[in-house]
Amino acid sequence: MSTDTNKRDYRLTGPESKIALEKGLVAAEWYISLVPRKRLKELMKRRNGPAIRDTILWFCALAGTGFLACWTWGTWWAIPAFALYGIVYSSPADSRWHECGHGTAFKTPWMNEVVYQIASFMSLRPATPWRWSHTRHHTDTIIVGRDPEIVAPRPPVWRIILMDFFRLYGGPKDIRRMIMHCFGKLDEEEREYIPRSEFSKACWESRVYVLLFIGIISWCIVTKSFLPAMLIGLPSFYGAFLVLVFGMTQHLGLNEDVLDHRLNTRTIYMNPIFRFLYWNMNYHIEHHMFPMIPYHALPALHEEMKDDCPPPCRSLWSAIKEVVTALVRQGKDPTYTIERTLPATARPYGFGNDDKTTGGVTYAGS
Repeated sequence: MSTDTNKRDYRLTGPESKIALEKGLVAAEWYISLVPRKRLKELMKRRNGPAIRDTILWFCALAGTGFLACWTWGTWWAIPAFALYGIVYSSPADSRWHECGHGTAFKTPWMNEVVYQIASFMSLRPATPWRWSHTRHHTDTIIVGRDPEIVAPRPPVWRIILMDFFRLYGGPKDIRRMIMHCFGKLDEEEREYIPRSEFSKACWESRVYVLLFIGIISWCIVTKSFLPAMLIGLPSFYGAFLVLVFGMTQHLGLNEDVLDHRLNTRTIYMNPIFRFLYWNMNYHIEHHMFPMIPYHALPALHEEMKDDCPPPCRSLWSAIKEVVTALVRQGKDPTYTIERTLPATARPYGFGNDDKTTGGVTYAGS
C-alpha cells in the first residue's frame, strides 16, 4: 500500500504507470479464492434463458415507463414519470453493457454483441473503446496510472462526483471522444489500452452513433418537441443517478495498488429490484475474482466464496454511507483506506508482490 501523502497522478499517461510497472503491479497475478474446479465449471456454464428473460423484462419495463412518460408529457406528472423512465433506461443499459461486454450474459455470442452495442449506445459509451477500457480495469484493478475506470482520485474532486449524478462530466467527455473518432482520432489515454487493430472499428462505431444523434435532433426539429430526445439520449443524463450510486460502491474507499480483490472491491447485499437493474454486479468481489462467471451464477458463487471474503455490506445504503465517510476522510488524509477484517476461515490478504505483512502472497489456482 502506498504511504505517499502527495497528490497522485491518476492519468494513464503520467508517471504512476511506470511506478506500477516497477512494483510488479501491471498485468500481475491476483489472489484467487479456492473454489473446487468441478463447481467452477458448473458455475461458468453459459445459458441463453436467463438473459433472454431479463432482456424481455427490461424492454417491457422500458415500453411501459416510456408510455407513461409520453402520456404525461406536458403535465407536472411528467417529472416523476420521466425520472422513473430514466432509471429504467440508464441503470440496466449500464449493467447490460458491462455483462455483455464480458461475453457471459448469453451463451450465443451474437446475442451478447447485439445487446452490448444497443446498451453501449444507450449509455453513451463508445462500444470498442469501453470494451478495452474495461479489459484494462480487470487486468489492473484500481492500480493508479493503469486503471482508466477509477471513479474518484484521492483526495476526491467533489465537483466531478456531483456533476456525474447527471453524467455532466463523463457524458460530455465520451461525446467529445466520439466526435474525435469520427475524424479518425483517438485521444492519448485511449491509445494506451485500445489495440491499434481496433482503432478503425472504434471510429466507425462512433460515426454510426453520431449519425443516430443527428437523427434524433432532426426528429426533435421536425416535431418541434424535445420528446424524442427525452426518450432516446437524454435519459443517459437525467437517469444517471443510480448508475453513479452503484458505481461508487464498487471500489471507492478501499485499497489502491494491491493484488487481492478482497482488498479493493466491495460486495453488497441488495434487494431484488436493484439486483435486476444491476444484473447482480453487487457481488463485485466475486465478479472481479472470476469475471467469466455469468451474472445469474454470481449469487451461487458468493456462497462458495464467502468464508474466504470480508463480510458484505448489508445494504446499498450502508455501502453508500461507508463510501461517503471514506471520501470525506480522504479529503483531509488521502492515505485513509477502509480495512476490512477477514473471517477466521479466510486465507490472509495479499497486498502485492512485495508484501511483507503476510510473508509473501500465495496465489492459488482454482
